[in-house]
Amino acid sequence: MGRGLGLVYGGGCVGLMGIVADAVLEGGGEVIGVIPRSLADREVAHEGLTELLVVDTMFERKQQMMERADAFVSLPGGVGTLDELFEVWTWVQLGQLAKPSGLLDVDGFYDGLVGFLDGLVERRFLRPEHRGLLIREEDPELLLDRLAGWEPPTIGKWLDR
Repeated sequence: MGRGLGLVYGGGCVGLMGIVADAVLEGGGEVIGVIPRSLADREVAHEGLTELLVVDTMFERKQQMMERADAFVSLPGGVGTLDELFEVWTWVQLGQLAKPSGLLDVDGFYDGLVGFLDGLVERRFLRPEHRGLLIREEDPELLLDRLAGWEPPTIGKWLDR
């Protein structure tokens, strides 16, 4: 059953996100890609999207994606995925962004990261309420349900401590 959701992503036609973009398009969803000119020039830009924004820098890419998306889901990925995940999470923690983010933890892909984050809480480098801002689910439907029901935190009380 479709949810009528669109996709905002990095704009490439390769890899896991290229497959996700194609699936959303095939399902009739809107897909917005945001890609830096340097990557678009290497012919990795997805030409069949609803909208393709070509920007100058990776910073502009992330900024456009954060502005246009309503929520953020990190699929299994590499350093770029982690960079985007942590930047969004940091902005929410600081009260600069009020949008949910989550990990789609396919086959325990994020187990090591989640263990590390929980260790940060145990060692008091990360507050439990900040750790709770990052949603983790193995089932995509459950993850989408939790993202849809997310309420922005009251940041002021955290900063007053």
